[in-house]
Parts: sequence; structure tokens; C-alpha cells
Amino acid sequence: MGLQGFIFSFLSLALLVSGQYDGSRYAWYTSAATDFNSALPVGNGRLGGLMYCTPTERVSLNENSIWSGPFLNRLNPNAKSVLTEVRSMLESGNITGAGQVALPNMAGNPNSPQHYTPLGQLNLDFGHSSQGSLNRWLDTYQGNSGCSYIYNGVNYTREIIANYPTGVLAMRLQASQAGQLNIKISLSRLQNVISNTASTSGGANSIVMKGNSGGSNPYFAAEAQVIASGGSVSASGSTLSVSGATTVDIFFDAEASYRYSTEAAAETELTRKLSSATSQGYQALRTAAIADNTALVGRVSLNLGSSSGSAANQPTDKRLSNYKSNPGNDVQLVTLMYNMGRHLLVASSRDTGPLSLPANLQGIWNEDFNPAWGSKYTININLEMNYWHAETTNLAETTKPFWDLLAVAKTRGELAASSMYGCSGFVLHHNIDCWGDPAPVDYGTPYTIWPLGGVWLSTHLMEHYRFTGNKTFLQETAWPILQSAADFCFCYTFLWNGYYTTGPSLSPENSFIVPSNESKAGNAEGIDISPTMDNSLLYQLFSDVIEACQILGLTSSECSNAKNYLSKIKPPQTGSYGQILEWRQEYGETEPGMRHLSPLFGLYPGSQMTPTVSSSLASAAGILLDHRIKYGSGDTGWSRAWVIACYARLFNGNSAWNSVQTYLQTFPLTNLFNSNNGPPMQIDGNFGFTAGVTELFLQSHANLVHILPALPSSVPTGSVTGLVARGGFKVDIHWSNGVLGSATITSNLGSTLALRVANGSSFQVNGQTYSGAIGTKAGGVYNVILQ
Repeated sequence: MGLQGFIFSFLSLALLVSGQYDGSRYAWYTSAATDFNSALPVGNGRLGGLMYCTPTERVSLNENSIWSGPFLNRLNPNAKSVLTEVRSMLESGNITGAGQVALPNMAGNPNSPQHYTPLGQLNLDFGHSSQGSLNRWLDTYQGNSGCSYIYNGVNYTREIIANYPTGVLAMRLQASQAGQLNIKISLSRLQNVISNTASTSGGANSIVMKGNSGGSNPYFAAEAQVIASGGSVSASGSTLSVSGATTVDIFFDAEASYRYSTEAAAETELTRKLSSATSQGYQALRTAAIADNTALVGRVSLNLGSSSGSAANQPTDKRLSNYKSNPGNDVQLVTLMYNMGRHLLVASSRDTGPLSLPANLQGIWNEDFNPAWGSKYTININLEMNYWHAETTNLAETTKPFWDLLAVAKTRGELAASSMYGCSGFVLHHNIDCWGDPAPVDYGTPYTIWPLGGVWLSTHLMEHYRFTGNKTFLQETAWPILQSAADFCFCYTFLWNGYYTTGPSLSPENSFIVPSNESKAGNAEGIDISPTMDNSLLYQLFSDVIEACQILGLTSSECSNAKNYLSKIKPPQTGSYGQILEWRQEYGETEPGMRHLSPLFGLYPGSQMTPTVSSSLASAAGILLDHRIKYGSGDTGWSRAWVIACYARLFNGNSAWNSVQTYLQTFPLTNLFNSNNGPPMQIDGNFGFTAGVTELFLQSHANLVHILPALPSSVPTGSVTGLVARGGFKVDIHWSNGVLGSATITSNLGSTLALRVANGSSFQVNGQTYSGAIGTKAGGVYNVILQ
């Protein structure tokens, strides 16, 4: 080994031995990935890559608009004709009969929309039979990933970056001794490849692979360009062979027809991006990618203290294993998982221009042509959870793809509302695809006929305004969607027992036992009228519409109708043991530990059931939550993340922290992807975990900025900086010995600031005793200390 190689290898090994990897920032390992669930993810919001660091490397590639086919019109033409009959049957107690009529006449045909598919793989054959002293890592702050190992006395390194400004992925491969890189490079895909050709003509070493979904749409073109230093490159078939190089840089992009009017336009964009990338070179791309990523991720810093002994200095897979039996020893694993959630959102959801797409059920990372649940946009919790932490952890820009898809779905959903329900406005059910397919999905009464998916998505619009104060967004983006969602609800709801009521509908994915006085007694059914979640969503939607009307000075019919309808929305009801009821009456439970916490929407992410709004509803919500946990709820990663947020909203920090620890003991895969207690991965839990942990330290619903609302006793000392509260406040918090040390609040918008600290502690703001809401100035800084 030459001197350069010796120094490189020595420093790499020393880094491992001395534990220089920050245990709150890096996921790192001493063995290569064995599968998708251990490979490390990078992304630029549109392109995703997973690097394995195996001797014969495969980098899994995704482009987020490559789905299984074009838009399908799955609307059932019989839906409108049976609506009145189904509703009448539900009102009269013929629950089973209603489901038997509704499903064949209202379910989509076919039952499922399109699903997300992989782009393919970048294959790198180094000809190595072993890897000594292997070390691979993911930096959740910079957003890059890499590995190093020794083979025949030479230290080899690989790094992959996802560059958002230019819109490409790039890799650098290096050997510590000159001329030791010999690589066969190819692109591959398991199906629907139109052409795949390597070339060294025209001064460019490239591999171009074109494909589709099996039909003409969506079409894609992908290209890898290779620049070798100190060696030669040759082409044969679909493979480039690099011989005798010291450094090899690979630049990759793929463009699909989803965003372009012609295939030629997509290919022109592919050429433009790669030309820009290669002219800049790897180092400049790397510098720009890291600067871009850290500008977002670096806005928030969470410090919960140091782990015990060397717990945080172990490889991540060993930390996960150790945490199962000793959760109290590695508090930095909580911080790492928190940071992983923010890394994954930045990597999978960026404004990439018109028709940006949000993070789907697997973010942007998928190797399977038939992925679990289609890797679609499930909108009865999962897509919403993906964005729960976007505003609070200062990543508001990542929501742009959410609005883009919602606008597409709104147009589709207006046709569905008219066709299925005879209504104006737009309707979505519990899944959509990249085309915004609005038709009901699957075939079962607990999940198919739920027409409030679009309503839940619409509630995110007003939340974005509350955090950002962006009036242009409210006027041009939010209002047309809110208006359309409200118009549908004004039409679809009907008066029943004095309240505007939904039906047929359901409480997502749950069922109940039909009582003895209804039909068919003893059956498990999911279809009904007036489930609690629907009422909570209507309450939130109409409240949002009224607020938007006031801010924008609107006097349209939606404004007055929303006030009228809001006054006739059934409030949450309580049951025999004081719990929030899930349904219009207290049915027998089929699954007491149901993973969906749908009846607690008003607790989180809503605020109707929170302690500062209604102590009695909060108490009833807590009773239901405890009941669910007793019987096994929180048995998926995303469900446990929701539990964390709900306990935080109840100011029960210790129960929330117990669920934080349970989450980390149970649900992370080797690469920290969330799971449902084992593969497949499902990314919502990653995002929900970050959102739930944030709620422990800062809450701002119901016009109140609440500092340390649910501080667990297990983290008596710590800090968090850069969080955002509604009203446009940036909040930095420091605490020690279980109490607030200080908080610094920066007013971005000049909003009125109402404050609460912990459980109602007395405090000062800028040296004055706080006695009530204070007016702020944009740019003003407000320092909070205990009295």
C-alpha cells in the first residue's frame, strides 16, 4: 500500500475505533447491506438511490413519477343510483344490507389504482471477492452516504450524493493506489425495458436505458455518464468497462413522461441536466448538494443529552439490538431517529417544478414491481402523517409536492363527486395514485366507501398558512381546494337527528359488531353513518373555511354555509366507561386494540379534544387511548408514532416517552426505515416519530404557543432550536433538571403571541411578568425565563 492509501485507510479505521461518528447524526455499519431494508437512502426529492456497498454493488434507483401505468377511470357507474337506498338502510339499522348494496355498486372497478414501480439498478462490478475493514455510513445532516473497505491492500471508497439544485444523483469511486479501479458498469431493470445501450462515442461515456410500464405511458429515459481519471473506458452492449482508473465519477438522471408533453421533451431535459452536472464536476455538485441539504436540515437541532458509556459509539445495527434490552442507555438513538425523519422528508419531497410529487408510502425508495399496498398515497392516515412534522420542524418548503398532487386530485375528484354522489366539489376516498385517482379502493366495508379523504388532505392547507402566514398561498392555492372540499360536504351530508351527517361512510379500517336490535346482528361491519372521525373532520374543515374567509375578506356562499353547518356538526360523544365513542352509538368492538386512532383525530392532529380546549373531551380521549394501548394498539410503527403524539397532546410526557422507547425497540429496520414490526418498510412512521417527539417540547394549536408541554422525566436536561410554532414563531428551548431554563422566540410575522410554559408555570418575557397575549413585531426577539 502506498503512503496515500495507508493514510486514508488509517484515518478510516481510526474514525471507527475512536467513535468519531456522532451518534445523533450518523447511521453507520461495519458490514455491507444484505437487502433493501439495510441499504442506505439518499434522494433529491425526485430521484432516490439506495447504496448497498457490496463487492458487486447495486444502487437501487427510483424516479417518483414512474408508476405502473396511465390514469384509470375506475368510477362505478351505479354509485349515484344506490346512494339513497344505502343511506336509508343505514338509517333504519340494516347495516349488513347496506354494505351488500354499497360494495358492488360503489367500489371502484378495478378495485385498485396504479402503483409505484422501481426505475432499476445501477450495477458496479469491481471484481472483488472480499471486503476488509468495511465501513458504511449515512449522514442525516449532509444527506450523503458512502463506504470504504480494503481489498488486496488497497482502500476503496464509494460516495453517493443527491443533488437537488441540478437534479441528479452522482457517485465518486476511488482507490487509494493509482490505477486500481477496474469496474464493469451497467443499468438494468427487470421488466419493460425498450432499449439499453452503452456508448463511448462523441467524447461521452454513457449508458442510456429507456422503458415504460408495458404500454406507452409512463415512458422514461435514464442515463448514467461516467468520467474516469487515470484509466480507459470501453463499451460493449449495455456495459461500460473502466480499466486502470484511480477515480471514477458517475452522474445519473432519469426523466419520465408524467411531467412532459412528449418523450422528446423528457429526453431533452435529461440531456440538459447531465450536461450541467458533468460540466460542474463531482466536487462542485457535492458542495452544492451538501450546502442545499444542510440549509434545510440544519434549521433544527435537538439535544437530549449523551448516551451512557459507549452506547452511541456502536454501529447502528448493534445499537438497535442493544436498545431492545437497555433503552435507557442510548438516548441519542432517539435523536438519530428524529434526524432520520427530517433527512428522509428532505430527500423524498422537494419542489422539483410543475407536477412535483409528495413522499408516497415508501417515500421514493422502492425495488418491487408489486410493492406492499402499491406504495401509493394512502390518505386515511399515511400521506397526512408524512407531513405532520414538515411545518413544526421548519421544513415548510417540502410541502409543495403535497399541494401539487392535491390540485391534480381535486380535478379528478370533482368528476367523482358528480358521478358517484351527484354533488359539486371534490371527493377522494382512502387511496390515490400519482394521477389523483379518486375512486374507492379495495373491496370491504371497513375501508372502501370513505368519502372524506380529500377533506383530511385539505386541512393541511390552512395549517400551512398558520405556520407561514403566506397569504398568496392561501388565496391562490388553498382557497380553491378548501372551497371545493366544503362544497362537496355541503351536498353530501344530510340532516339526521338534528346534525349534518355523513353516510355511507366508515371509521378507517375498523369494524364493529352489529347490535341485537339491528341487522344482521352479530356480524362484523364497517359501513355506517356519522362516525366520530367524520364529524371531527367536518368540524375542522368548516372552521378552516371560516378562518380563510375572515383572513381573505371573502363573502361567498361557502363562508356563510360553513358557519351554518359548523353549528350543526355532532360533537364527540362519550361511552360507558367515559371514552370517546368511535361510532354514532356504542357498538361492540371487533378489535379493541385497533391501530388506527381515527376517533382521536380531534386530539391529534386536530385540537378539538386537547386539554386547553376541552378538559372533558381530553379526559375522554385519554381513556380511549389507554384502552387501545391496553389491548395492543400501536402495533405498527405509524400507529405507535400517532400514540406518541396523542400522549404528548394530553401533556402525558412519560407515557409518550414509553411509546418512544417502544417504537425504537420494535419498528426500525436495520437502515432505520420504519416498519410494521418487520418488513415491509412504510415510511410514514419515520415522519410520525419525528412529529410526535416534537410535540413533547413545543405545541402551538388553539392559538397558544406552549413550551415544554409534555417533558418526559427521562430527559431532564436538553435543548431544541429552530422549531416553528403557528403564528410564524421560531422557537429555541433549553431546559435542565426538568424545568425550563430559557426560551428564545423570534417573531417572523409580527403575530400576537399567547404563551404557556409547562403545566402553567409563571414566567417572564423580556424581563416582564407575563400576564396575557402580547403583540409582537416582525423580527422581534422575545426571551422567556421562569418567574
